[in-house]
Amino acid sequence: MGSHQEGEENGGAAATAAEGQEISAPGSIHGFESLHRLLEANLKPPIFQEVSRLLLGLNCGRPLQRISLPMAATTLSEAHNFDLQAFCFHADAELLRQPQIVRVGLIQNSIALPTTAHIADQKNALMQMVKPMIDAAGASGVNILCLQEAWMMPFAFCTREKRWCEFAEPVNGESTQFLQKLARKYNMVIVNPILERDVNHGETIWNTAIVIGNHGNIIGIHRKNHIPRVGDFNESTYYMEGNTGHPVFETAYGKIAINICYGRHHPLNWLAFGLNGAEIVFNPSATVGELSEPMWPIEARNAAIANSYFVGSINRVGTEIFPNAFTSGDGKPAHSDFGHFYGSSHFSAPDASCTPSLSRYRDGLMVSDMDLNLCRQLKDKWGFRMTARYELYAEMLSKYLKPDFTPRVIVDPMLQKRK
Repeated sequence: MGSHQEGEENGGAAATAAEGQEISAPGSIHGFESLHRLLEANLKPPIFQEVSRLLLGLNCGRPLQRISLPMAATTLSEAHNFDLQAFCFHADAELLRQPQIVRVGLIQNSIALPTTAHIADQKNALMQMVKPMIDAAGASGVNILCLQEAWMMPFAFCTREKRWCEFAEPVNGESTQFLQKLARKYNMVIVNPILERDVNHGETIWNTAIVIGNHGNIIGIHRKNHIPRVGDFNESTYYMEGNTGHPVFETAYGKIAINICYGRHHPLNWLAFGLNGAEIVFNPSATVGELSEPMWPIEARNAAIANSYFVGSINRVGTEIFPNAFTSGDGKPAHSDFGHFYGSSHFSAPDASCTPSLSRYRDGLMVSDMDLNLCRQLKDKWGFRMTARYELYAEMLSKYLKPDFTPRVIVDPMLQKRK
């Protein structure tokens, strides 16, 4: 918390063309880490500034600003080869409230060892790989940090093989204990998305996010509301829809919620977290380019606008190869990988501004200062809460849930005469 030094405008101007060009890197965009860096390297500055305005929006009428991070963080980024970017979302000055500035971080990562390695070794390697990024977040003064969906394992749910359930752990398991120490060390709230083994209910498996308080305490959990059944995403083989509803967790730094992965495709899921008072909603995900990349910059940003809160979108990175080939039920040949997880983690704000995204192929830490006053300011500006017709929606949904529901369709009478 507190004041942080701010630097140049146009927050995408982080990397030179040379830094962005890794022609041989799988997942790059014509040799660049992200679309923003490709555009920056190939457009004249005035044109790039205008394109950035259209793609990223304006925050309080200005281009998003980059913020400077401590040398301890940048040194870790260079030593461990992870993308590090930082930006600032402003709010307008108010007469009756002081700014409510919170520094928030997102971590995206690849797997550390092949999927054929011993499970214990894979877990240990992931913790060791992610720790420098958490240390960089701590050195940067991050208040709230969220990791990606099921970060302690490969995203093995394509395979339908039950042996991957061995990665599951209880809420107070090894990943939570690992992060609790870091939460205490850095006075940081950490969201820990894992494959949960519910030892109190017959060892049921869930896709769960654990909210760890800045004192290392467990504030609570949320379980994934929506389970995909599309392409290789055979997740219902392992767990079903969650039973925790739409909780919002009041932390030392703000009210947060977690909309896990596939829930981002459901507008009412986003809405429910907003109705419960969320100021920041994290979307820890695992999604591949062939399936969802055109949707990725749209859905979370729209949710931030429609619900007047900040959104942190996180996607894992890389291609994960599994020992046994699997099929998708779509007639295509059996294959041993999901495809490329395209990273591209970013923040969206309620005023329609957003950060550029992290690398499409490297691990990364995205940091953002955000003034939570912006949430109320946008509610006042647009009045979405007041102009919504919740009573009409509730009535419609109530009718729709009944077995005898019929859609209300008014037929043009002239259609009957033409037959």
